[in-house]
Amino acid sequence: MKKADAKPRERMSDAAVQAKTGKTWPEWFAVLDKAGAAKMTHKQIAAHLFERLGVPSWWGQMVAVGYEQERGLREKHQTPAGYQISRSKTVAVPIDRLYSAWHDKKTRGRWLRDPNFTVRTATENKSLRITWIDGVSSLEVMFYSKGKDKSQVTVQHSKLSDAAAAERSKVYWTGMLDQLQKLLQG
Repeated sequence: MKKADAKPRERMSDAAVQAKTGKTWPEWFAVLDKAGAAKMTHKQIAAHLFERLGVPSWWGQMVAVGYEQERGLREKHQTPAGYQISRSKTVAVPIDRLYSAWHDKKTRGRWLRDPNFTVRTATENKSLRITWIDGVSSLEVMFYSKGKDKSQVTVQHSKLSDAAAAERSKVYWTGMLDQLQKLLQG
């Protein structure tokens, strides 16, 4: 079992959880404590919420993660496959230009500190699946059109080794996406 962080966790509000699940966070924590969830795996908690308590699948996953974090069973950004973070940036350029800044190695070398990653799959103007330069972690980069001259990129960095690596990745991607925006809009 992992130690709970001393600082409060960011999570969905009680009102939002209650509106979708019928219970607030404290109510869910009490229900799950009574069911012995502290000794269950994530999969078992989610199954209990879905099968026995009728919580819709997505909301069951979200409540299970919230419970695990509250009880110190899961750290922030932790998933069964390691740690994961995401960052996004909206830029004032068409989607094809944004996609090209990622897909074209020469262009990405102008804004990205580590441009030598491996693209596993690419769907033009939609997504890139990438093995990161460490050979272990991976990126899912998604592109969204927000109009004729505006688009968004979302980077999800997964399979990170620990919470410290997740925090470093958050800082890295925030900075790199700022550099991308400067290049494209500059």
